[in-house]
Order: sequence, then structure tokens, then C-alpha cells
Amino acid sequence: MNAPSFWFRPPGLISTLLQPIAAIVGLVAEKRRQRPGWRASVPVLCVGNLTVGGTGKTTAVLDLIRRLHERGAVVHCLTRGYRGRAVNGQAPLRVDPAHHTAADVGDEPLLLAATAPCWVSPDRAASARAAIAAGATFLIMDDGFQNPGLHKDFSLILVDGTVGFGNQCVLPAGPLREPLNTGLAAANAVVITGQDTCGVQKSLAAKVHYPILKAALRMESSIASLRQQKVIAFAGLARPDKFFACLRENDVIPTKCVSFPDHHAFTSSDLSHLTSLAAQHSALLVTTPKDAVRLPEAFRQKVRVVDVGLEWEETAQLDHILDSLTERMPRP
Repeated sequence: MNAPSFWFRPPGLISTLLQPIAAIVGLVAEKRRQRPGWRASVPVLCVGNLTVGGTGKTTAVLDLIRRLHERGAVVHCLTRGYRGRAVNGQAPLRVDPAHHTAADVGDEPLLLAATAPCWVSPDRAASARAAIAAGATFLIMDDGFQNPGLHKDFSLILVDGTVGFGNQCVLPAGPLREPLNTGLAAANAVVITGQDTCGVQKSLAAKVHYPILKAALRMESSIASLRQQKVIAFAGLARPDKFFACLRENDVIPTKCVSFPDHHAFTSSDLSHLTSLAAQHSALLVTTPKDAVRLPEAFRQKVRVVDVGLEWEETAQLDHILDSLTERMPRP
């Protein structure tokens, strides 16, 4: 399902009609925040957001894992494992990239597990206990900002600079998972990803007194080899247009762009359609790492995967945050 367009326009008739439901959703979210979470014996860093949809959380988590490794942390990741059929009840499952598929544990956990041990379960506290027992000295949560089960020592909220918080209404009247003020009050820092065309920094500066960081999404340098080629770009993300726009910003102009819903399970019909398009236009198929892990291995070999990394505008505040957290790690 793609986000409805009215979420990103000033509140109108549809948003107004949905406000009674949104009020209930907001109230439930506020009640959940009052529940105390289990405190882990190691630092817990949460990377989340206030809206439904992609803000670059997993890209940020992968970048932070690298920085934490440089500080000597034994990092384990905690995530829900969205739509993973092997995620059974509350029992935490450690992702094994050699054994599990995206259908088993979800696409994002597979990407994370290639960099650091990753545990999937709706019960973040249970995952935290399992990770600590397995030797983790630092826990990082990919999403789960609204989940009260595990106490967070530090929470980073990511917000897309091109859409901000949308119409600032709570689901289903808007894209917010909880009331804006409630979520901002529970965070410790905000990261604006991409170009801030919505004036997010200016609006937040009047509301919060903690760091507001900025980070751009940058494609890998090998993207240059695609500039002289015909490509068919496809993506199943919360906002696939971000991927297509990023290609164009790097002077790669897709002949066709094919969008799928977020976390889409590619069917044989989808793959046949993509193959036909590539043959018709004598073009190379291009997609994202998150989409690639959902493709059958044989088809994946025919596709060029373009990775995206995070480029921080300045790292002094980020370094201070990570240094402060790693100082709390248990010492041998």
C-alpha cells in the first residue's frame, strides 16, 4: 500500500473526517508511552521515526554500526522482522543470512545481519536479553521508537526533509504514528535526511532543545558506470520515487521506472514483466539492496544493485552522542 497523497497536503475534508479515529490512535500511543520498559545492562540506541514510510532508518543503522565498530562496540541489532514467516510469536530469532530468506525474517534484517548480528521479534526486551547473552555490548534498534517494551538510552528520530511530517495528523488522517509533540518529547535528537525543502529544521528549532542533525543520501561511486547505459529502475519501498530521483541526481536517467509497494514479495509475473521491459528497451535492470534480497537468486544475478549510504553534514554532535553511549558499555 502506498501512502495516500492527502497525507502530504494541508488537512482537508478527508483528514477532517478521519480525525475521530486519529484521536483514538493518538490516545493509545500516548498511553503506551507511559509504560516503563525493561532496562538492559548495555547501551540501547533506537533509530526510529514518527511517520509511516521510509526515512532511511536502515541506511542510518548500517552507518551507525560501522561507527560503533570503530569504537570497539560488539553491536547487535534488534528489529521486528516485518512480515517474516519465521518470526514466531514473541520468541527472538537470530537471523542467519546463509539460511534465512527475506520471506523468513523480512528484507531489512537480512541487510543488517550482513553487518552485525540481528535479532527479530516483536518483543524487543526478549531480543535484548538474547543478544546480551550472546555477547552484545551495544544494542541498536532499527525502528521500535513507539514500542515501550525496551528502555532506550538514546533515541534518534529520522525525518525526510522533502516531506517532513506531512499534514502533521495522526493515522489514518495523516502519516504520524503518534502525536507530534508526544513523539518529539520522547526523542533525544532528530536527523533530517535529504534536502530540507519543507523547512523541517526551522519548525523543529522552535519546538525542541536537543541536536538537529542533517544527513544526505549518497549513491555508491560505481553509479558512474550507469550514466551511459539504458536502465529500467524498479523498487518496492515506502517511497520508491526517492530511489528514482537519486538516480537522476547522479545523471542516470531511467528509461522506465517501475514502483512496487513497500516490502513487496516479487511474483513470477513481476519478474517476467521486468525481464520483458529490459529486453524491449535493451536496458539493464537496476534496484536497491532492500529489493534485491527479496529477489530469487537466479534473477538477482541479472540485476544491478545500487547501494545508498549516508553522508553527514557534520559529525561533531554525532561523535559526541556515540562516544557518550559507548562509555557506558560494560568493560571486560
